[in-house]
Formats: sequence, C-alpha cells, structure tokens
Amino acid sequence: MNILLIHQNFPAQFKHLGPALAARGDQVVVLTPKVKEPTKWQGITVLPYAVTGSSTRGIHPWLIDLETKILRGTSCFDAAMALKKQGYSPDVILAHHGWGESLFLKDVWPDARLGLYCELYHRSGRDETGFDPEFPSPTPDRDALRLRLKNINNRLHEEVMDAGLSPTQFQAGTYPEHYQNRITVSHDGIDTDHVTPNPDATLTLPDGRNLTPAHEIITFVNRNLEPYRGYHVFMRALPDLLRQRPQAQVVLLGGDDTSYGAKPPDGKSWKQIFIDEARNQIPDVDWSRVHFLGRVPYPTFLSLLQVSTVHVYLTYPFVLSWSLLEAMSAKCAIVASDTAPVREVLSDGQTGLLVDFFDRTALVQSICSLLDAPERRDLLGTQARRVVRERYDLKRICLPRQLKWVDDLAKAHPVRMPQD
Repeated sequence: MNILLIHQNFPAQFKHLGPALAARGDQVVVLTPKVKEPTKWQGITVLPYAVTGSSTRGIHPWLIDLETKILRGTSCFDAAMALKKQGYSPDVILAHHGWGESLFLKDVWPDARLGLYCELYHRSGRDETGFDPEFPSPTPDRDALRLRLKNINNRLHEEVMDAGLSPTQFQAGTYPEHYQNRITVSHDGIDTDHVTPNPDATLTLPDGRNLTPAHEIITFVNRNLEPYRGYHVFMRALPDLLRQRPQAQVVLLGGDDTSYGAKPPDGKSWKQIFIDEARNQIPDVDWSRVHFLGRVPYPTFLSLLQVSTVHVYLTYPFVLSWSLLEAMSAKCAIVASDTAPVREVLSDGQTGLLVDFFDRTALVQSICSLLDAPERRDLLGTQARRVVRERYDLKRICLPRQLKWVDDLAKAHPVRMPQD
C-alpha cells in the first residue's frame, strides 16, 4: 500500500506509526518542510517542500491564522502536484491537519483516503477561553466569533476527511457530534518496555551533583514553562513547598518559549516572569535547591522521571501531555490538576492525587503528604504503571489499534470533494 504522511514537524505523532507501516511492507513517503533535502528514515522516504508566501501586512488579526494555513496548504499542494506528475499516487494519506497542509490534497488525489490526526477543536466558554481568570481574553464578547473563524481549517477538513484519529476521549470530545462518529480514539502510545522504573537511575545537575532515588526530589515537566501547563501555579507554591521540605530538590524541565495561549508581555518569557515573582520570597539557601534544566535529551528526561519522588503535572482543560503518561509508566507518584484531560487517565487516590488547578495550598499539602508516605507512593505508582500498560502500551495496545485504523481507512469508500 502507498501511504503518504504529512506533518510540518515530522515525525511527531507519526513517530511510531510511520516506521511500523514501513516495517510491514507499506511504501511510506513523507512530505514535510522540516527537512531541506530528501532523506531516508527508518524505511521511510522523507521529501522536503518549502512554504512560500508571507502574511499580508495589515490583515484583520482573525485572518492571520487562516492565511498562514492557506500558505502551507498551497505549498503542500504544489509539492503534491509535483509528485503526481512523477506518477506517484497514494492509497492513503495520513496528516496532522492543524497547520493546514492537507487542505487541498483531495484535489490532487480524489481517490485517496484521507485520515486526519484530530488533536483539538477550538471552543469558547468557561472551561476553554475563560478557564484561568488571571489571563482573561481581551475581547470575551468576541471569543466565539474568533474561534469560529479559527475552526475554519477544521471545518474544511471535515468535508474531505474519511476518518479521524484522536489520542484521548477528551480531545475527540471537543469536536462537534457529527464529526465524532468518524473519529477513532487511540493514544499515540507509550513504550512501557523502555519507560520503566529504575532504582539505580542518576540525574546529573548542571553543577555536577548527582541525584538518585534516595534523594527527596520534586519534578515538574513541560515542553515550555507557561500558564497553560500550570507553571505559574507551581512557582507560586514553591516558596511554601521549600519551607516545608528543607531537604527537597526541585527540578523543572521546559523551554522559554510559548507553545499555547498568549505570549507574555514586554518580550519577556513566562518562565522568567514567575521566577521573578517567586524569587524574592525564597532565601538563597532554598533557591539553591531549585534547578531549571531547560530542554534536555530524552534519556535525561527519562532519568528525571526515574529519580522523582513526587512528580507534579498541571494543565488547563487542553491537549494532554505525553509526559504525564510517561511519568505513570515510570511508576512516579503523581500530584496533578483535577481537570478533564487528566481525569481521563488518573484516578484520585488510586493512581495519583488530584487537586484543584488553582489551589496552591492543596497542591503543597498533597505533595508533602506523598513525600512523607513511601508506601503510598509505591502503591500509587504501581497502579499508575498498570493503567498505562493496560490502556496505553505502545506495542501491545496503541500501535495495533492504529494499524487497524489505517487498514480500515484503506478499505473505505473515499469521500469526494464537495461540488460547487
């Protein structure tokens, strides 16, 4: 079977599915702007394309996002047309459509089946744009209008989508009901044979010190340190947490950029804004126990989870981070926010402790209660790992489900482009 993968940051969500398709004998080709020259990766042919054009100066701000997606879509269309002229014709196209690249691929190959990675449908309301009152929308009366336009990309793809794949029930549930009967829920998968507890793990800090599971270590991980992932809540809890736990080492992973939500004011980073807020409440001797490692290689991230005494995960009602499930797989004792995407994978008192996202006192109390209860930590971590093994294991659960989804997609009668 000829399979075309589309992702602006390949491999990303296709990290496991792409190689598995190639390994079973499918001819897998990737179109992505991430590479500059054609290359091979795990049996996959990876081809570059360039995004051409630029945003129109002075355009209405609600149209900037759509115009960017159209630029990506037309650039990908041009690359697809070049492939078609060479005689290439995919049976199945798999795409993360969030950046618009797959908008026009059915115009190139109308008989191809289009499977989309359905990550999120943008919604307005208290649990979405109004969740965190500290960062209110500047135009709350217009949020529904703005997000309706932001969803044009989702709506246009719905017209041509043969099937969708979403990693969690929460994320699939953000889509309108008439989409959902075409969306299969299957997580990308956690390699639980690789992400395991390790009592001999060591994490080396920038100053050369080594941390092991024998130390008291509180960990916090985000791609970027920002409000959507509760960084501000954690930092505001830090002064009290350090006072109550004079032996604890606190280790944070995450970059300085903004992945989600509004950018910080005045050209600063959210990371530095909340360091500045917390720092004057923390004596130097306590601050020396706080370690920001930035972004690290995956083996270092895994070592961090394996030495963690208590792992903290906070998030708005939004896309669930892979890192939470990886922490569960590593048998971490977890304190997490009591928000919808988290409740789907963690059960309070059984596989972790859930606290109100905004309740810093409850966050500190829950962390401290676990630090003082090694047997309870072990029980919660053991049960958390069991859940990941039973529901989110890459090799035994998720990857077979995804491969079946691709095979079912290939057998489907292709959706045709709507006629004018």
